[in-house]
Amino acid sequence: MKKLMITSAFAMVAMAGGAYAQTAACLITKTDTNPFFVKMKEGATAAAEEAGIELSAFAGKYDGDVETQVAAVESCIAAGAKGILITPTDSRALVPVITQAREAGALVIALDTQFEPADAADATFATDNFKAGELIGQWAAATLGDEAANAKIALLDLNASEVSVDYQRDQGFLTGFGIDVKDPKDIGDEDDPRIVGNDVTDGSPDGGRTAMENLLQIDPEINVVYTINEPAAAGAYEALKAAGKDEGVLIVSVDGGCPGVKDVEAGIIGATSMQFPLLMASKGIEAIKTFAETGEKPQNSEGLDFFNTGVELITDQPVEGLPSLSSAEGLEKCWG
Repeated sequence: MKKLMITSAFAMVAMAGGAYAQTAACLITKTDTNPFFVKMKEGATAAAEEAGIELSAFAGKYDGDVETQVAAVESCIAAGAKGILITPTDSRALVPVITQAREAGALVIALDTQFEPADAADATFATDNFKAGELIGQWAAATLGDEAANAKIALLDLNASEVSVDYQRDQGFLTGFGIDVKDPKDIGDEDDPRIVGNDVTDGSPDGGRTAMENLLQIDPEINVVYTINEPAAAGAYEALKAAGKDEGVLIVSVDGGCPGVKDVEAGIIGATSMQFPLLMASKGIEAIKTFAETGEKPQNSEGLDFFNTGVELITDQPVEGLPSLSSAEGLEKCWG
């Protein structure tokens, strides 16, 4: 298969006097340590190889590292990349450089996290993040039953930037639990007395542990913990365990990585919403190939401003009226 190739300016810098490396597309993730993004990179690399597309990968140093992502986009523009796949670490701050990339002729596709506005990119391939949060909120409320009225809830979010994936999951969880949200794009403005508080985790185990420790100081009787992702959930559990409070607390999360599904199996996480990073990545590469060959851009799912790559509720404590898969079934579909 003939490969779609362009000169890679950033690769030339790294190759003193060597032959020019070439690429057709770029993948830019939030980090290269989170298992979700590791798996996304694997999926994109495999799909690009199959499609005959040369792919260069970049990642921020941490979740929230806008400067590194901006520099990566600028490198891709300079190289004349035909397509850019990006999980924006800040859905607003990156819009100007993404606009430059599109003006330079690149197809820009957001993965996992929508830009604000969503049409800042040509397309988005993502989980319905509000739905993912809503499912675990509904599960938690149904599992508690009448005691949901007396819940004490800790919300472990991503970071202070309140990017789209962060508030969509948070507000989805609250909606599913039956709590009235105020501004749907603002985390922490609710006044329901069941909410103990919000803290940020950077989506990491260390961040999850620290955030959980902070919230336990506010109310040691917390019995429901929402987490932005499964690494944060693992950290929250360690904090609860260290405080002797790992029994009788419902932890819910979003991701569907194999370590997280195993935590469901072990009873550490009560329920998680599984998303599909491999599908996001492969769909993105497929769209770049189509665009390079025909100029055609991908279409959104009906009624949405993104292409929905699906979500599945994983739990070993199913509740009536809420479709779910067991951890054993989840382990057949998980990633990482």
